[in-house]
Amino acid sequence: MDRLREYLDTNGIRYTVIVHSKAYTAQEIAAAVHVPGKAMAKTVVAKAGDQFALAVLPAHHRVDLRELRAAVGAPVRLATEAEFQGLFPECELGAMSPFGNLYNLPVWVAEPLIYDDEIVFNCGTHSAVIRMKYADFARLVQPHVANFSMLQTSPPRREPVA
Repeated sequence: MDRLREYLDTNGIRYTVIVHSKAYTAQEIAAAVHVPGKAMAKTVVAKAGDQFALAVLPAHHRVDLRELRAAVGAPVRLATEAEFQGLFPECELGAMSPFGNLYNLPVWVAEPLIYDDEIVFNCGTHSAVIRMKYADFARLVQPHVANFSMLQTSPPRREPVA
């Protein structure tokens, strides 16, 4: 979180750090900090060919790999935690921010996020988030914007095995 905060401070960005009880999924975090899932931006690590990239989308959405593949112009799959474990050394595993530029990673933002005045996102820990203006985020990160997310639906209910 220190690296990100230093970067934001150096660039004169106004932001708020919100501390919350430990939470691991974007939807749990959104509930903990009392923001709607559409305002909580989750960061997903993808493999585009042999390169890593960040896909940033609303908490209540999931990545549409076919659409992301079309936007990126290369084969794309979700990276495993084991694959990206060392990419964000100062972050808890799975709590990386959407600032891929700090790690020389391209960033793809799902179109629904660009319509929100502010976004909230993980900042390296499972117990704090940052809230800031989307326009400031876009200016600093210069992400690619594409329509690669869809509403997350519940998995089908399975009957218990007797």
